[in-house]
Amino acid sequence: MHRRVSRKCTTIIPKEVYSANTVRGIDIPNCSQSAHNRSNTGYTERMQRTIVTDTSFLSRPSISADPADPLDAAIAQDLKETLAAHREECVGMAANMIGEPKRVIAFVDEGLGSAITVMFNPQITAADGEYDACEGCLSLHGERHTPRFRRIEVDYTTRKGRARHATFADWTAQIIQHEIDHCNGVLI
Repeated sequence: MHRRVSRKCTTIIPKEVYSANTVRGIDIPNCSQSAHNRSNTGYTERMQRTIVTDTSFLSRPSISADPADPLDAAIAQDLKETLAAHREECVGMAANMIGEPKRVIAFVDEGLGSAITVMFNPQITAADGEYDACEGCLSLHGERHTPRFRRIEVDYTTRKGRARHATFADWTAQIIQHEIDHCNGVLI
């Protein structure tokens, strides 16, 4: 999800900045192989991934992820690093945005001093306070109106494999809803 300019809408990054094989002119290895290579070789260098814009891929629901699996852990790390690299224009990402159809999200958590939080298999268990939001996405052109909730409760697993239940509100809740939609194959 893009970083917002105001509480109501988000900014848009031109799609031309991102292509299938480059991010700002830098060649990126094949997405489906990079996490695998890292997990099997002890690769620890920072990895920024290509932003996927293929709506047919993004529209497919993602599969469950396991933080104990080295491949899924590497995907989560790549996701966090890619979000960090796009921090000026983006506040959340789902793994399918970097070419991995796994239920992993990363987002800027205002409740933790804007640290990046990673969730495995997040699921909204309760929501209230519906409102109309205007959102943009690095993977899509333009902004769209979509219903969101001011407060949500989420069950998820941490990177350390711990089951958690947490309540989020306002902007952070909106980001999480957007990224969970990505996991479900729902595009704004």
